[in-house]
Amino acid sequence: MSATLPFRAVTDTIRNGVDTEKLFATLDLIKTQPELAKFQFRVSNRWIDGSHNRSTIKDFYAAGGEDTTRSEEFVIDAGEPAILVGTDTGANPAEYLLHALAACLTTSIVYVAAARKVKLTSVESTVTGEMDVRGALGVDDEPRNGFERIDASFRVTGCAPEEKLREVVERARKRSAVYDMVTHGVPVAVEVTTD
Repeated sequence: MSATLPFRAVTDTIRNGVDTEKLFATLDLIKTQPELAKFQFRVSNRWIDGSHNRSTIKDFYAAGGEDTTRSEEFVIDAGEPAILVGTDTGANPAEYLLHALAACLTTSIVYVAAARKVKLTSVESTVTGEMDVRGALGVDDEPRNGFERIDASFRVTGCAPEEKLREVVERARKRSAVYDMVTHGVPVAVEVTTD
């Protein structure tokens, strides 16, 4: 006599490295409890020498409370290239902005593709920012202090028609937090304490 083994349906919940079951559960939870969507991310920065400064990132506020699950802090050094009187102690702040934009768009592409059942094989990008540094250096008031233009070029490959991949990228662009901040601006309040 043969034994009958219980049958259990196996679903593919990991796509592009994203646990889609957890992704959809998170989205459903936020839809029913919008207060859980309030986050506060933080960076602490301290000057070291010249253009060299260091940021640390660890705890943040999320889903109704402080999140202290990170066991170690992220450390990011910044500086300037020699041509801007630095010593290359790290990427300059403008380059970190380009990195943040590229990284956020990439993550958004991966998440959107996973949610839409598109298996990706590669996502690569080049992001460039055009800047006339005379404004930032105080040499001329006409050029703006920051980037005049940013261009992002993506190469996306996966198991989907070209049209579907382009649709994924467009949806990701619409949902990218950093893209939104860069293209629409965000109020920044600066407070100063002196000793």
